[in-house]
This record gives sequence, C-alpha cells and structure tokens, in this order.
Amino acid sequence: MTLPHGFVVTLDRHTRVLDEGRALLGGFPTRLLRLAPKARHLLTGRTLQVSDRASAVLAERLLECGLANPVVESLPLCADPRYTVVVPVRDRARQLDRLLTTVGTDHPVIVVDDASLHPEDVADVAAKHGAHLIPLPANLGPAGARNAGLRQVTTPYVVFADSDIVLTPATVATVLRHFADPRVGMAVPRISGLRGDASPNWIGRYEEVRSSLDLGRHPAAVRPGTPVSWASTACVVARVDALGQGFDEAMRVGEDVDLCWRLIESGWRVRYEPTVEAAHEHRVRLDDWFLRKAVYGTGAAPLARRHPEYIAPAVFAPWSIALVVAVLAQRRWSVPVAGAVFGVAALRIARKLDRTEHPYRLALRLTANGAVSALTQTSALLNRHWWPLTALGCTVSGRVRRAAAVAALTDTALEYRRDRAHLDPVRYGIARRLDDLAYGVGVWLSVAKGRSTKALRPRIVRNRRGQ
Repeated sequence: MTLPHGFVVTLDRHTRVLDEGRALLGGFPTRLLRLAPKARHLLTGRTLQVSDRASAVLAERLLECGLANPVVESLPLCADPRYTVVVPVRDRARQLDRLLTTVGTDHPVIVVDDASLHPEDVADVAAKHGAHLIPLPANLGPAGARNAGLRQVTTPYVVFADSDIVLTPATVATVLRHFADPRVGMAVPRISGLRGDASPNWIGRYEEVRSSLDLGRHPAAVRPGTPVSWASTACVVARVDALGQGFDEAMRVGEDVDLCWRLIESGWRVRYEPTVEAAHEHRVRLDDWFLRKAVYGTGAAPLARRHPEYIAPAVFAPWSIALVVAVLAQRRWSVPVAGAVFGVAALRIARKLDRTEHPYRLALRLTANGAVSALTQTSALLNRHWWPLTALGCTVSGRVRRAAAVAALTDTALEYRRDRAHLDPVRYGIARRLDDLAYGVGVWLSVAKGRSTKALRPRIVRNRRGQ
C-alpha cells in the first residue's frame, strides 16, 4: 500500500531541519534521519507532496517516524466516502435528538438502544430522524452496543458517535480525508466542550481546557508512548475492514484505548485531526465529574493485562532515572550528581550526532528536553498514579513533603499558564488536584481488583535515540 499522488505532508512542529536540509531530527522517540541528496530536493520548505515513487517512500518514512503529519485540507478525497453513523445510547433521548439533528439524513444512521429504562423515548427520537433502531434486551455497555451496530454496517466507513456529542458539518468530511492514506484504519477529531446557553461553573471551566477527551491543538499520529498515546471513540471515523470484530465487549472502561492499540499492533495508523471538532457535553456537577474521572482510572488494570508494554504511567531512560533519584534525594550531593549525570548523557548523545554540524549544541538541547520530561513524569507519578504512596510518605518524611509540594505547585503553575483557563489559579489548582486524586483512586481500585501492579510500574527503555 502506497500513498497516492497528491498526498501532502508537512514536517511536525517539533521536527528540526539540520545541516541545510541534509538531516531531520524529531519524532517520538527522537531520532536523526539523514536524507540522501535526491530526497532533500523533494521537500519544499517543510512540505512534501507525493508525485512519484521516491516522494511516496519519503512521505511514508516521515509519517512512520512521527516527523511529519498530513496536511488534511490538501489531501485527495476518498474514492468511496460512504459511511454509516452508529450511536450507542441508554436513555438520554434529549441528547440523542440533538446529535441526530446535526448528523442529518444524507447517510445511514443506526441507533443502538442499550437496554434503556425508557426505550419508548429513544424509539420516538430514532423514528423522528429516520434512523434504524436496534434495541438490546440486556445492557452490554458501550463496547457491546457499538459492536451490535457495527455488524449492521454495509458502507466502507463507520462513524461512532456517543449520544452526548454534537457534530459540525465539516467534522466527518474532514476526518475522512485521512483515509486517502491506505494505512489509516481510524481517525478522530478534537473533542471540545459543548458550549451551552448558561455560563459554566468552575468545574465546567476547568473541563473546557483539561477534558480527558481533549487531545490538544496539534495534529499527531496516535501511538503509545507519545504525547497522543490513545484516541477516544466518543467520536471516531474508522475503516470497517480494519475493525474486525470491533471492540472487546468484556471491557466496560478503556475499550476505546484497547481498540486503538490493537489497530496499531496490526499495522494500521491512527490519526488525530484537531482542525475539526466534535462538541461533548462535559460533566459539570462535582460528584458526577469526580466519579467519571475515577471510572476512567479503573480501565488501567484491564489494559495492563492486554497491553503490558503500553500501559506504563511513565517511561524513563536509565540516565533520567539516575537524575530523578539524585534530585529527589535532596542531599548536598544532589546537584553535582544530577549535573554529572546530565553531562554524561549529553556526551553520549553528542557522539550519536557527530556527523551533524553542531552535535554538542543539539545534544545539550535534547538532554535538557529529556531531563524536563523525566521530572514532569515524576511529578505526575507523585500527584496522580502514586498519590496514595505519596500521601503515606508525607506522614513520615519531610523530603517527601517538599517533593510533593514542589511537584503539585509547579504542575499547577505551568499547566495554568499553558491552558489559559477562564478560572482563577486557586480553583484551577484545586480542580487539577481533584482530577489527579479521582483518576488515581480508579487506578488503585483496578490494581487491587486485578491483583497486578503493572499499571503502576514505570518502564525503563534503553538506547532511546536523542535521550
């Protein structure tokens, strides 16, 4: 399978062009890609358009390494863009009516009633919009309901949309363009907050910028171990042939992550496209919101059993572990030891970049990025995944108390500045810590139930380039 003529990619914002175009540095994990003389001339600035076999091979390589992303508005249209919309629902007749109004009647719609308490209301809404209704006699959960609809799909593509989603006219049409790449099995838009008539409360304003379903402002390949490591199926477009039997019906939580990772393991690409959005009705009541965050965490242990290599809450290189341990020790020797670790790591990276023009300058930048990443992940462990251990440690150790306080305050300050939430720093910080608390509760409950700590254990990766 090769990329078609007219397919356009542009270098990712993190990709650096080195040595006057002779090499590219970027991706996750960071790697150095040296370009042959012929390949250099295929790039126009930071853009490449497929026009022959050589440009198709280079574009494929850039996509596979995470060095570039498709330019969605320039991609050729699908040869057969027919799709069916599948909506799993349990009650929520009002939300279903709102969604189906935005879906329209140009494409088949299947509504799967997952054993509603008031099935007549769901049936009335489905009939009003001309949707095909599949009533389930017993509640199967999101995975089972979606699969029931998937089995009735006869079009090349399927759109899964939860009942609390609202689509725009451009959402599906734009996301479909990614399937010009024959290796794309699934693609998702950005999930934004649904803006209602009423002004949102403080939890609602926090969710507008920190929703668990919002994967950010930048396009990306969805891959474990990268900034966009999974994709929600609250709204998703998928190639029916790629889905096979669909979702794992044994999973009530995390079934979307599992499907995403299984597709990737099978050789399919999954794309995240933030230029279009699907609006989601976020939970804004504190108790509902906290419970939902905890429920998300309960998917950790089931995912760890199915994908132990992907579920790690943090990924460290050996040198970054040493640096973190030195910093957390808070001894007189901590700064010089951390500096020595940093220097040795930078020298080792510089040797791998010795054929570039400025290997030491690049190595210092990459090592600094790696150190920041290691400290950020450690902060997340202390605040989120390991918070029960952190709380226990705070009762007996001043060093743990200092580390926890610095981690929490630094995280709040940095994220508040980045998110630009319409919320004061105090309430933002409280919401941020409650978010971590709830998710951590869910993770520990799932770990206890599954009798395995895989979901809590970081992964150490050796020989990661650029780190």
